[in-house]
Amino acid sequence: MPLKVMEPGSKKRQKIPASLPIRPASSLAAAAVGATRDMPAPVVARQRQGEASGQKQKEREESVRYDISLFTDYDSHLFKEGSHFRLYERLGAHLLKKDGVEGAYFAVMAPNAERVTVIGDFNGWNKGSHPLALRWDNSGVWEGFIPYVGKGCRYKYFIESRHNLYKVDKRDPFANYCEVPPQTASIVWDLAYTWHDQNWMENRHKANALHAPISIYEMHFGSWRRKVEENNRSLTYREMVDYLVGYIKEMGFTHIEFTPLMAFPFEGSWGYQTVGYFAPTSRYGCPQDLMYLIDCLHQNGIGVIFDWVPSHFPSDEHGLAYFDGTHLFEHEDWRKGFHPEWNSYIFNYGRRETVNFLISSALFWLDKYHVDGLRVDGVASMLYLDYARKDGEWVPNAYGERENVEAVEFLKRLNTVVYGEYPDVQMIAEESTAWPMISKPTSWGGLGFGLKWNMGWMHDTLEYFKKDPVYRRYHHNELTFSMIYAFTENFLLSLSHDEVVHGKGALLRKMPGDDWQKFANLRALYGYMYGHPGKKLLFMGAEIAQWDEWNHDSSIHWHLLAYGPHQGVQLWMKDLNALYRREAALFYDDFTPGGFEWIDHNDWQGSIISFLRKGPAPEDAVIVVCNFTPVPRYNYHIGAPAGGFWQELLNSDGREYGGGGIGNGGGVWASPVGCHGRYFSLPLTLPPLSVIFLKGRKS
Repeated sequence: MPLKVMEPGSKKRQKIPASLPIRPASSLAAAAVGATRDMPAPVVARQRQGEASGQKQKEREESVRYDISLFTDYDSHLFKEGSHFRLYERLGAHLLKKDGVEGAYFAVMAPNAERVTVIGDFNGWNKGSHPLALRWDNSGVWEGFIPYVGKGCRYKYFIESRHNLYKVDKRDPFANYCEVPPQTASIVWDLAYTWHDQNWMENRHKANALHAPISIYEMHFGSWRRKVEENNRSLTYREMVDYLVGYIKEMGFTHIEFTPLMAFPFEGSWGYQTVGYFAPTSRYGCPQDLMYLIDCLHQNGIGVIFDWVPSHFPSDEHGLAYFDGTHLFEHEDWRKGFHPEWNSYIFNYGRRETVNFLISSALFWLDKYHVDGLRVDGVASMLYLDYARKDGEWVPNAYGERENVEAVEFLKRLNTVVYGEYPDVQMIAEESTAWPMISKPTSWGGLGFGLKWNMGWMHDTLEYFKKDPVYRRYHHNELTFSMIYAFTENFLLSLSHDEVVHGKGALLRKMPGDDWQKFANLRALYGYMYGHPGKKLLFMGAEIAQWDEWNHDSSIHWHLLAYGPHQGVQLWMKDLNALYRREAALFYDDFTPGGFEWIDHNDWQGSIISFLRKGPAPEDAVIVVCNFTPVPRYNYHIGAPAGGFWQELLNSDGREYGGGGIGNGGGVWASPVGCHGRYFSLPLTLPPLSVIFLKGRKS
């Protein structure tokens, strides 16, 4: 039950008439002059002071009602237990109508506060006019209903702590909307929206299944395309519909992944310094505008994945840090609670408040925004207590080890809850270490993610491709090593934003040789990626072979599409996606050895590999052959699983892609000559710096 505040001297809370407006604290009624005219001046002054004080108290209590609450006893029980994962339905600002009076119910957790008041547009940011009441149930939740506060009102919480005389204005941790930075206020809002993606939602389990094709276009919203003629501004959520939806559909990507769109203060963080775990950034529009974009993507068969950052948060005073004068969300000990690389705070996963808060945030985006998956950022930093720390700068766990036991339990619970509520989404871990069973069920002892980024494949592959082909023969193991561990996790192959920033250069710049060889190498890299087991992710700009590394302050260099080589790479990516989605062998069995078989991985001198991808039926098999030297190979024999004609499905050296047009004339007939332990072989022409795909044609 909520704490009820009584009128002084009364037994029952006085109801507020529907017609009573909110009066700012500065509009106090003057004391009645007639009753005091004949009194001595000091007495009059004291009486007027007392009457004014009583009037302030009366106005304060009239403007906040404490008999209205969304937080029930059961909510309190779940909250204190650490298992309330729909807190966004109870905390924050919620528009209500009570006894004919419209207003907003406010609730915030601040267990170590001495006093919490709501300040905002509606009261002239007066820190004393609208106090909240602390609930009686030791939940640490402060709440109150303020009449006549409507949608669009800006507000914050003014918090006075019990400790250290700490006073601060805080944004609402559960706000659904907020001001555009550098302004920091929360905004009262509703999330009403009529969705039109019912068909997608009913069938997305097919699109998100582990045996489905998943090719993700990773995108930073603010820099994908800009209005150069309008002071280089970013597109809005609604403007993006006109550009992005058709582009992704034409390119054939199955999903789009947005770098964090949760409210963040600093552009240079790319969204990875989150302050609003329940609010999209308002830089590009309001919540309904983002919903509209997601709705349109869904209606066109495109899944939406959000980057989500439960690993750390920024130190901005208006945010979560030192929220109520104590380290409510973060660890008090800097050796556990502060991230030295990112200059940010680390969540304390041993606190029930943190677990409630973060899992509620995850469910919020899946619930209110129909998001199809979350890519969890910085999992490695969560798992290890000594991550990015030197000796003496970290605290071992209770067993004297480096593993963060509390974070491990949090991640397990997170994934258990998410998949329990939304079994048709994907939880994706960005994790770069050898921690075992990241993507295995918690019932097996795993962390319970659906997919894990394959950072090892990314690193080794790029290191290989950066080398001059003359030296690649000595690094053949960098190409083949990934298959030793390829099926230990449900891997997603990522060529992400992390590989094209901080002086690393664009993917095209990493490629050796002259311009022709750079483009050929890049096409070969993408072909190899799409042939290799694992789901796919490519960062924006890479599909048009952008020369310069990504800059969050400028648009992708779309003007490059005026030139043939860039058009060729874009077309190659489009055709790769089409092939990938069409051929079950390339996606159906990504995570067991049954979907892959080497044909030959021993030709290190020629820097050539060939392998077989297998689908549900034998006739689904696709052969992938990669030649990573600039030397064409003629009459190059590889073993084939069956005789007959093998059609050349795709060839990265095609003239339409900017290549030299060397190939196999549409396909080759298998020869009844044994090779590589098989009864048949294919006499192939291998173009320079190329990848070709072949499939047996039905007779």
